[in-house]
Amino acid sequence: MTTLASGTDTLTRDALTVLQPGFTGTTAPDWLLRRLGEGLASVGLFGRNIASPGQLAALTAQLRVERDDVLVAIDEEGGDVTRLEVRSGSSFPGNHALGAVDDVELTHQVAHELGLRLASCGVNLNWAPSADVNSDPRNPVIGVRSFGADTELAARHTAAYVTGLQSAGVAACTKHFPGHGDTAVDSHHALPRIDVSAEVLADRELTPFRAAIAAGTRAVMSAHILVPALDPDRPATLSRRILTGLLRGDLGYDGLIVTDGMEMRAIAGTYGIEHGSVLAVAAGADAICVGGGLADDATVLRLRDALVTAVRTGDLPEERLADAADRVRALARWASTVDRTPAETTGGDIGLHAARRALTVTVDQGLGSRDSFKPLTEPPYVAALTPVANIAVGDETPWGVAAELVQLLPGTVTGTFSAATDGKEYEAGENAGRAALQAAGPRRIIAVVRDEHRHPWMASALDTLLAARPDTIVVEMGVPRAAPRGALHIATHGAARVCGRAAAEVIAGL
Repeated sequence: MTTLASGTDTLTRDALTVLQPGFTGTTAPDWLLRRLGEGLASVGLFGRNIASPGQLAALTAQLRVERDDVLVAIDEEGGDVTRLEVRSGSSFPGNHALGAVDDVELTHQVAHELGLRLASCGVNLNWAPSADVNSDPRNPVIGVRSFGADTELAARHTAAYVTGLQSAGVAACTKHFPGHGDTAVDSHHALPRIDVSAEVLADRELTPFRAAIAAGTRAVMSAHILVPALDPDRPATLSRRILTGLLRGDLGYDGLIVTDGMEMRAIAGTYGIEHGSVLAVAAGADAICVGGGLADDATVLRLRDALVTAVRTGDLPEERLADAADRVRALARWASTVDRTPAETTGGDIGLHAARRALTVTVDQGLGSRDSFKPLTEPPYVAALTPVANIAVGDETPWGVAAELVQLLPGTVTGTFSAATDGKEYEAGENAGRAALQAAGPRRIIAVVRDEHRHPWMASALDTLLAARPDTIVVEMGVPRAAPRGALHIATHGAARVCGRAAAEVIAGL
């Protein structure tokens, strides 16, 4: 194992060890390599760091020249949240699609195959799965990242995902503890608050985490949410009651606790990342994730120095920092020695197979059964009614059915329509619908939506389209909470590339 740089004292090394920073570029910058030599033990990768599997493998090999047991982490949930395929869309459906199928063996297989792909590129820690129970349909940040709104379903699929991923030699990081599903606020922008009783939390939010712990999840990620029933003063990431008392004590979890991104406004906007990082480690967190928006040496040094200073001033017990660093190193040892020989291969395209199984297809009752739908033979017009993407998903990942339909029905045309949320959403939706009608001309219209139930303008646009063209096909690629409508309604339960492919196959009659 690489020897740490001489002259770096134990306290400073421990402070570096608990940091999990990102960086910019597709090769490792010099500053990052230097910090790995001084004690940094983890690196976080994002879409900006990945151009191809070969490039990613070269990057992780470059990191391991400096430190052979480095933890290389990534936010690869599959489905809507993908970093490996950020520019093309994921080859794997996300949690909501897997929950819709409700076959735990399929979930295990998908997670295993995703883990094999990560491991082949040198990634050994995945910030997944999301164990959140999506109990608030207004949730702007979880949605299809959740297995569903049913607690027991979420629990059994969380466990299957953890075991599948880790059977490929990649550590799972189950998130977002103690549960981010019952929120209508995105913690990237503000601090969500969950006002339910401790009993509801225990029965609903915590059940999937218990299942993950029983399945042996190697890491758990904290949520930047305020849960007054557990701690009325501090968000979970900064709460000793929640991280140490509940997660370590009551639930008996002994693995690594990772924070969600400390640059998110829920923490940075109130506490600042330096003070917030000190409070998080003091509360029981072992690894500080930072780098989604802050990815430079100056940030790493600021956080390192804040932790060292907090120990020296008595604000952070030195033994707590040492314990956190030891847990990071313990996971690094596991990840560097675990057997990555595939136990089994599922064969075929498991991602597309799962996406096909996840489809819910509804034909207008006036037309009879699904079998009565006549597949399209002429290229249609695809009207993509596009909401603002949340930060976790990002707006650089393509979604929809147009790209897949072009392959099956050459000549397919597409247009993108959106609306500002300025209090006049219904009128904006009518305008979007009229614009789509005009652009489509005589072509058959396919309206693609994402969480229609959360966007009044989107529902209004569909009203306008269906009033004029009742033969419009509707494809819902978010959570299908709104009632199915259209001559044909296809719910994909996610916007991964394979979900678009599966829907396109139905439309084209394959």
